[in-house]
Amino acid sequence: MSQSTPSALADVAERTVLTYVEALLGLLLAGATTDLVNLSFLEASAIAAIPAALTVVKGAIGTRLGQVGTAAWLPAKTDPNRL
Repeated sequence: MSQSTPSALADVAERTVLTYVEALLGLLLAGATTDLVNLSFLEASAIAAIPAALTVVKGAIGTRLGQVGTAAWLPAKTDPNRL
């Protein structure tokens, strides 16, 4: 295990949790304010897991493409936050 693995895992975990929360809140707000979506909390919770799962895949790819220790997709040489 490389030294940057824990920080990359933390980055992927943060992105995943926040994506799930954003998707869930978006679905709940859309259901409460429009007639376009009619979902229960349980249905919205299950649907919000889809973009969160895709975030894990995106983050895993990003750990190979971008700056070491992050899930960013910017190539390491062009990342403005590179170390």
